[in-house]
Amino acid sequence: MIRYIRGIVTDMEENCIILENHGVGYRIFMSASAMGGHIRVGEEIKIHTYMNVREDAMLLYGFLTRDDLRLFELLIGVSGIGPKGGLGILSALSADEFRFAILSDDAASIARAPGIGKKTAQKLILELKDKLDLDHVFAGQPDQTDRADVFRAGDSTQEAVMALTALGYPGTDALRAVKAVEGREEMDTEQVLKAALKHLA
Repeated sequence: MIRYIRGIVTDMEENCIILENHGVGYRIFMSASAMGGHIRVGEEIKIHTYMNVREDAMLLYGFLTRDDLRLFELLIGVSGIGPKGGLGILSALSADEFRFAILSDDAASIARAPGIGKKTAQKLILELKDKLDLDHVFAGQPDQTDRADVFRAGDSTQEAVMALTALGYPGTDALRAVKAVEGREEMDTEQVLKAALKHLA
C-alpha cells in the first residue's frame, strides 16, 4: 500500500495531478478543493495517498494531509460511497465543512455534492456522526502540508460558529464566515460573531 509520495508536480489535469518521483510519474486523483490554489506545477509536495485496486485498474487518490485521508477512508467505508463519490463530496465541501455538516445535521449542504441525494446525505450523517468530533474542525494535526489556518477547540471561534447555527445559518456557511474573520484569535466571542455576520450579510 502506498501511503504517501513526495515528488515534483509535472502536470495538472481537471481532477488529477502527475507527481514525478525518481523518474516515475504517478497519476493521482484529487478533490477540486485540494487542487485549487494549493498545488502548482514545478513544486515539490508530499501527497498522502489511498490506493484503490480494481479488476481493470489501480488508482491513486491523493490528499494534502493525513487527516483528510482519514476522512476519505471513513467516507468510503459507508455503504454506497465509492472512491469517486467520496472525492466528489470533498470537492463540493472542504474537509472541515463536511465535518461540520455532519455534526450539525446539515444534509442540504452534503447533498450539493454530485451524485449525492438527500437520502444518501442523511445516511452519511447517521453513520459518521459518532465517528467525528468537533475538535477536528477547529484543531489540526500540523505536518509539512497542513494549511496554516488552525482553530483551537473551545475558544471564541468555536462558540461563534455554534451561535451562528443557533441563529439558523447552515453549519457550513457559519464555519466559512468565521474562518473569513481576520484576527479572530485575539477577539472574544461577541467580536468574532459580529465580524462573521458581516460576511453573511
